[in-house]
Amino acid sequence: MNINLTMIGQAIAFFIFVVFCMKYVWPPIMAALQERQKKIADGLAASDRAARDLELAQEKSAQELREAKQQAAGLIEQANKRAAQIVEASKDDARKEGQKLIEQAKAEIEQERNQARDALRAEIAAIAVAGAEKILETSVDANKHSEMLDKLAAEL
Repeated sequence: MNINLTMIGQAIAFFIFVVFCMKYVWPPIMAALQERQKKIADGLAASDRAARDLELAQEKSAQELREAKQQAAGLIEQANKRAAQIVEASKDDARKEGQKLIEQAKAEIEQERNQARDALRAEIAAIAVAGAEKILETSVDANKHSEMLDKLAAEL
């Protein structure tokens, strides 16, 4: 056997093997590799989208939380203002009611004072008539002398 012929035979066999591999073995392997590469790229893209979506969701939730806190603070401030208004209104009502009670008490005192004065005048007039009777030793008729008694009571 000739080494050259063996080498040529082996080269032809190798060439046929390479052609066979390129035609029947290589395309499915490349297709599997490309499919795997595509799946990995899709997975990475999905991961990036998910990360962006998560970041956006976190920003949105943080913004909504800030807005909720601001609304809550606004509601608390409004409630405090309303409470202060209610307290002030109650104070004003209490002052008005107190002033009204004071004025009623003053009017009642004035009325009682006038009644007491009238009663004292009547008593003084009666005492004066009794004293005049004693002095004159005669009876003084109150009906006949009512004008004079009214003058006397008005002077006192």
